[in-house]
Amino acid sequence: MTGTKGLFVSLEGIDGSGKTTQARLLAERLREAGREVVLTREPGGSPGAEEIRALVLQGDTDRWSAETELLLFTAARRDHLERTIRPALVRGAIVICDRFADSTRLYQGLSRGNLRGAVDTLHALMIGVEPDLTLLFDMDPELALSRAKARATAEERFEDFGLGLQQKMRAGFLGLAAEFPERFHVIDAGRAPEVVAQDAAAALEARA
Repeated sequence: MTGTKGLFVSLEGIDGSGKTTQARLLAERLREAGREVVLTREPGGSPGAEEIRALVLQGDTDRWSAETELLLFTAARRDHLERTIRPALVRGAIVICDRFADSTRLYQGLSRGNLRGAVDTLHALMIGVEPDLTLLFDMDPELALSRAKARATAEERFEDFGLGLQQKMRAGFLGLAAEFPERFHVIDAGRAPEVVAQDAAAALEARA
């Protein structure tokens, strides 16, 4: 993210790929090394964005159209950017964010229609920034879905779309990695968490 002193890192992948665990492990490692780290997530990461999170991640699969979801996610992201991400970067912190705009490019832009152009246009108008580094945790969609469903939380609206969506999203994420190779680093997330964490830390150290 140009014009700042910090480093903005996003973690992406299909549901159940271990992003949240890896975000926590990476933050712990950096803090032990003496770095200021802001560990955050999307949707969410600020009070207003967390309220929107409850709207989009809970309820029936047909609760919102893809177009409405796009507007809700963008509103949450704008609040998150203003109140959490940008202030942290300005003071030199490392921001580790569990999902960012790439998830919207796929879950709303690809999953239920051809809205990628609308996603990118709205992102350019209202957000205008990309992470410095995106770690993509790649794994088998069937295994990831079983992991995600085993969590048994209230936030399972996207998991309820089933294996077909997981497969489509995996292909979409790998497509984004090919589209933006200077920003993406793909990590095999099907291995032991500590091995995956080593790869994530090495990728960040190479970019920092």
